[in-house]
Amino acid sequence: MVFSHGGLLGHCQSECLHVVFQKFSMELKPKKPSVSFVVPALNEEGNIEATTNAILRAAEGCLSAFEVILVNDGSTDRTGAIMDRLAMQNPCVRVVHNAKNLGYGGAFKAGAAQARMDYVVRICGDDCSPPFSIQRILQEIGKADIVIPYVSNPELRSWLRRLGSWGFTTLVNVLFGFHVPYYNHAVVFRREHLNAIVIKTDGFAYQAEAIVKLLKAGCTFTTIGVEDIPRAKGKSTALKPKNLARVLKAIVALAWEVYRPTPIRK
Repeated sequence: MVFSHGGLLGHCQSECLHVVFQKFSMELKPKKPSVSFVVPALNEEGNIEATTNAILRAAEGCLSAFEVILVNDGSTDRTGAIMDRLAMQNPCVRVVHNAKNLGYGGAFKAGAAQARMDYVVRICGDDCSPPFSIQRILQEIGKADIVIPYVSNPELRSWLRRLGSWGFTTLVNVLFGFHVPYYNHAVVFRREHLNAIVIKTDGFAYQAEAIVKLLKAGCTFTTIGVEDIPRAKGKSTALKPKNLARVLKAIVALAWEVYRPTPIRK
């Protein structure tokens, strides 16, 4: 309460100050973000519904608006049909069907091109990210330009998967001078930043390419450790030889793009 000896004038001043303080308080209160969840999936009929439900549960109440963009990347099982059913059941869910397999990065780009919210995050269609982990990631939005999660329970994964992740992370950090703990989890980007860069690879290295280009452009990042859960059905194809070769080729191409000499114009 504001006290004044000015009678009616004092009352008016009090009302004005109340409005000012109320407006100031509203400005201080953090605005909830809006997020587009992009879910690329190839033959994930056993996991895609649980993945979608986990996202819906995580997003409830902690976002101003959200959408779930399910990307069927040329699946040959019932993944596409399940996605269509989920979209019919929930207006927040949309589906993109790729007529042919574009690759993990290609599927992400197809989904991100349809995004309408302020932030974009990729969630794997393998149901390995529980709602509480997704929420922890969402709570970091606004602390930096990019939110980079890492797996806090790596013992869940096979030694080969852990070795591959360590090798990839170390390679990218050494090549580009970063100290990013992990490049392949559910990274949150500002949509305007994603739209400002060109992601050239369609393979698994697409997210590392995006992070490197944005950090080199001056974007900031924050990290958060989150728990994964075991994949319920099927297995990852990330460690297949052809995918590993594609990743290595993409990183070499990225290094050339970043460090290639600039011709001197005469």
